[in-house]
Amino acid sequence: MTIRAVVWDVDDTLFDYTSADREGMRAHLAAEGLLAGWASAEAALVRWREITDQQWARFAAGELSFEDQRRDRVRVFLETELTDAEADDWFRRYRTHYEAVWALFPDVLPALDALAAGYRHAVLSNSSLHVQDHKLRTLGVHDRFEAVLCAAELGVSKPAAGAFLAACEALELAPHQVAYVGDHPDIDGRGAADAGLLSVWIDRRGPSAAPAPRPSTGPATRADAPVGPHRIASLAELPAILRADTRFGAPSTFG
Repeated sequence: MTIRAVVWDVDDTLFDYTSADREGMRAHLAAEGLLAGWASAEAALVRWREITDQQWARFAAGELSFEDQRRDRVRVFLETELTDAEADDWFRRYRTHYEAVWALFPDVLPALDALAAGYRHAVLSNSSLHVQDHKLRTLGVHDRFEAVLCAAELGVSKPAAGAFLAACEALELAPHQVAYVGDHPDIDGRGAADAGLLSVWIDRRGPSAAPAPRPSTGPATRADAPVGPHRIASLAELPAILRADTRFGAPSTFG
C-alpha cells in the first residue's frame, strides 16, 4: 500500500505541551503567590496535571464543553467555587505564562521538511480549532497542513474511529492511504490502527517508560487488518516507516 498523507497529533507530538504546561504553570503559581500552599512546586504541578487529565477525559466523553473543562480544572485545582468569568480570568493569566514557553520539538521541522515533497499533511487533535489554529500559527507551521480538524468541532474524539475517518474524508483518501502520528499509545496509536490507518506512536520517553497499547478491540476484522502501531522514539525514523508501510501481514514494531 502507498501512503499519500500524514495526519498529525499536536500536543506532545509536534508541540512540547508537557514542558510548556509545567513551566507555564510554575511561573503562574509563583506570580499568583500560590506556591506557599503546597509542599513543593513539584507537588502542585503533579496535581495540576492529574486534574487536567481528569477533566480532559470528561470533555472527550462529551460530559463537558471545551470551555467548561478549562473552568473545572481551575475550580478543582484551587478547591474554590468560582464563576465562569473568574475561572476564565485565572486560566487566561496562566495562559500568558504558558504561551511564553511554547516550542516545537527539535525533530519536527526536519521531519516536515523531509516529508514535504512526498506527502500531504493534516492535523487531528482532541482539542478545539481555535486553540490549535492559534498554536500552529504561533509556532510557524500552520501553512504546512492543508486541514486542521479538532474534536470540539467534529463532535467525536480520538480514539473513536470516526475522528480518524473524518481526517481521511477531509483529505479525500482511504484510511489505508493515510498515516497517523501521535504520542498516546491507546488514544493515538491503537485508535488509528483500529480505524485502518498506518499508525505511528512517537514515544519520546523510550520503550521502558510507557506500556504498549492494549490489544485491539476495534472494528477491523479483515485478515490483513493492521496489527498495531509502529513505535518510534524520534520523528527521524518516520520516513523509513512511511516508505516501507508494512502494516498488512507484518508484525508490529512493539517489542
